Amino acid sequence: MRFVQRSFCVPALLSAALFIAAHTTPAQSDAAHSTAAQSNPAVIPASRLSEPAWAGHHAAILAALPSHTDTQILLIGDSITDNYNKSSPPSEDFQPIWQQYYAPRHALNLGFSGDTTANVLWRLDHGEVSGLHPKLAVLLIGTNNTAQHQSAQQTEAGIDAVIAAIERHLPDTKILLVGILPSLLPSKDTNFDVNSYLATRYASHTDPRVTFLDVGSIFYTRGTLNDSLFYDPQLKPPGPSLHPTPIGQRLLASALEPTVARLMGDTPVKPTPVPLPLPPKQP
Repeated sequence: MRFVQRSFCVPALLSAALFIAAHTTPAQSDAAHSTAAQSNPAVIPASRLSEPAWAGHHAAILAALPSHTDTQILLIGDSITDNYNKSSPPSEDFQPIWQQYYAPRHALNLGFSGDTTANVLWRLDHGEVSGLHPKLAVLLIGTNNTAQHQSAQQTEAGIDAVIAAIERHLPDTKILLVGILPSLLPSKDTNFDVNSYLATRYASHTDPRVTFLDVGSIFYTRGTLNDSLFYDPQLKPPGPSLHPTPIGQRLLASALEPTVARLMGDTPVKPTPVPLPLPPKQP
């Protein structure tokens, strides 16, 4: 996947500061993000308890925790992760993928549609992983931050904060951090910037518990985002490509699987071959 640099129309001093920030060491980057966090909504835990569906989902997770003490893998994120709970063919039937890749590993789905890093932070601090000792947590978060006009730096600090919270609550758990998936949202270029930062920060192995993986290229055909791998354009009214179809989600699970298996120390699940749809013809 290519990374797109943002263009800034700013005074010379600010331009110089941004150049310096782009060439800082991890320690210097941490300090910069810590300073920015003081006014950053992405790092301040926030609930959505005023929304009945969200509050009910959270309550259901807490009620089910006693039956999930054998959980070996957590999937933490937003609607793309939450979609594994859906079983509505043909465009939103994701349960077969969950049953193939994650259910045998005693998985727990902690994906909440619409969540930002702030919401994940709140959920982690309010019991959703209490009593659990999983081998691995798979984290995919951030696209709702940038979609809500948070900057790349704010989103980056939010993801860093979620990583720190997982490490604090689950000290023996490894973390697979997945890059924000490509989309056609107006914030798509900001997401490229976030992924570039995450790759630089976590590929350096400064945090041995975190593995970063960007698999966004699987959603491209001949260098163009393949709209056929997202169900949003088929909705009424149609939306910009964001949520993978079952085929797209299966490609995602297959792309993550070798790393998931390695981090968990088990045998990789054999992927199910799927026909790759061609992107729709341009008029």
